[in-house]
Amino acid sequence: MLAIINATLVMTDHYIPDATILVEDGKISDFGKKIKVPSGAQVIDAKGDYVGPGLIDIHTHADGTTYFHEDPIKCSQTLIDHGVTSVLPALFYSMTKQEHLDAIKKIKDAIECGKGKNILGLYMEGPYLNPDFGCDKEKNMWKDSIVKSDYTEVVEAARDMAKVWCVAPEREGILDFVKDVKETIPNIVFSVAHSEATPEQIEALMPYGLKLGTHHTNATGTLENYPEVRGVCVDETVNYNDSIYAELICDSMGVHVHPYMLRLIKKIKGDDKIILIADSFVADGPPIPGLEEAFDINFDWGGDIAGSKLTLDVACRNMMVHTGSSICDVFKYASLNPSRLLNIPELGQIRKGNIGNLIIVDQWFNVKNTIIKGEVVK
Repeated sequence: MLAIINATLVMTDHYIPDATILVEDGKISDFGKKIKVPSGAQVIDAKGDYVGPGLIDIHTHADGTTYFHEDPIKCSQTLIDHGVTSVLPALFYSMTKQEHLDAIKKIKDAIECGKGKNILGLYMEGPYLNPDFGCDKEKNMWKDSIVKSDYTEVVEAARDMAKVWCVAPEREGILDFVKDVKETIPNIVFSVAHSEATPEQIEALMPYGLKLGTHHTNATGTLENYPEVRGVCVDETVNYNDSIYAELICDSMGVHVHPYMLRLIKKIKGDDKIILIADSFVADGPPIPGLEEAFDINFDWGGDIAGSKLTLDVACRNMMVHTGSSICDVFKYASLNPSRLLNIPELGQIRKGNIGNLIIVDQWFNVKNTIIKGEVVK
């Protein structure tokens, strides 16, 4: 049994100071004030720091220096050190069919050998996105027509792994692809990504499970219907539909999403529909002029932003700085909301019977300890 004492517990909408939380057989068995610590329990003294649910990063490709599909075990441990107790490694449209298959097998093997402790499944960023958007556009391997024989093997390989599948709703033939994926993976979440789809094209896929906007306000398209008139596109559709969650990359300089835009999205979507992501990538292109000090984002050699070098704990801290969000808020954005999106109620909040995935952080979200199923792994 594990006991964390002198903790400020972070609940979904309040705090419990001077508290104790117990984890037994991998699950939260009790918490609150005046909780007796059983004899023989392993004890961690939180010294007043915050104890909240482990972070869930639904969208990241790397650990800042290495791709998940290259070394999933290394990436898994790096993220554990930063409080991420559940992660969906993201695959990308620049991968061939065989590279997709190899990556899925390698990540699955990491889970099965027990060393990818926090790998929850896969985030499929593609392959059928709009080829005009995203970094390394020239490496998009899936620009041509959507053909069932091209994707069937990938979908089948990802059957037990994929939790989120990104699509560009404007791609010709995308509905047949969506139906095939849905038939193979009934609980899949679809996300609009790298797209210039109209609201009508996006909303047509909502009955099939589209309820996420990938890296909201990044790599989305046309805004002008007429000269000097702002149109509506992906961002407006995500903002408008209450059932769609908005992913946000929150870097230190507000490059991916301007701090004012972060505050606007927070106001529009509310605290229950924001999901913070790292979207860490590996790229070595030169900084865009004026962004030489953007230490936590990447650039490709075409002059585009290429994801981040973030970990989710740092994204939480940046969100606090840019928007005035509380510790309670960012735990919601980085744990509770992802668990709700993925329909995994046993994660994402401190509750009796839930899996004992917890982290201890200070007031600026520096991670002190990471616990997975009651085991202290950092």
